[in-house]
Amino acid sequence: MIVFAKSLSNKEIVSQDGRKIGLLYNLTVDLDTGDIIDLVVQPDKSLNTKKYRMDGDLILIPFKAVRSIKEYIVVDSMLA
Repeated sequence: MIVFAKSLSNKEIVSQDGRKIGLLYNLTVDLDTGDIIDLVVQPDKSLNTKKYRMDGDLILIPFKAVRSIKEYIVVDSMLA
């Protein structure tokens, strides 16, 4: 399946249990391999961000946590 980065802009990120995490802000990419390393997420205002890896006000979610990309990006909260 091919997903274009342009179609991911501002896509909502949710956990597998349906909890809203935030909106996709950007991606970090390994420039040598082209592999996506992290989703950079603008957190939902109601989210407790203490368990997440942060970069300033943004959450970094490892791309390996992604389980589905459709209307939402669904991530495994155990890996996030």
